[in-house]
Amino acid sequence: MIAKLVGINHVALEVADVDAALEWYGRIFAFQLRGRAGPDMAFIDMGDQFLALSAPRDQSRDDHRHFGLVVDDKEAARRALAQAGAEIVPTRGLRFLDPWGNSVEVVQYDEIQFSKTDAVLRGTGLAHMEKSKAAQAELREKGLVGGEEDAQ
Repeated sequence: MIAKLVGINHVALEVADVDAALEWYGRIFAFQLRGRAGPDMAFIDMGDQFLALSAPRDQSRDDHRHFGLVVDDKEAARRALAQAGAEIVPTRGLRFLDPWGNSVEVVQYDEIQFSKTDAVLRGTGLAHMEKSKAAQAELREKGLVGGEEDAQ
């Protein structure tokens, strides 16, 4: 038997300076700092997951690989990215490069099949969000919900 892949606990991003990265990402996203492990590592809470910021950065800019962050309001993120002068990557969605060359895609919670428990939604202030019809259909197709009321 092999282990079943069930999710992502965290993603670690390399940055040149953790304090600068916390300040920059704080201009784009509202978040709570989970904690620090010295001056070169910080952890940002994302409900029941987290984003790790680690310095120093040893790699060059990455134009091909990316990871996705889920937000409550993608257009608010787009506006904040524009105000911060972020480099927006032309795609059908919202993707940007942070100042350290990390490629990040932003998706909106209610538009995707990714889902959280009711407790996590309450704890993060997102209990009011309902999945779009398309996201509900994707969840039902995979047997991940029983009906529309389960697809929050």
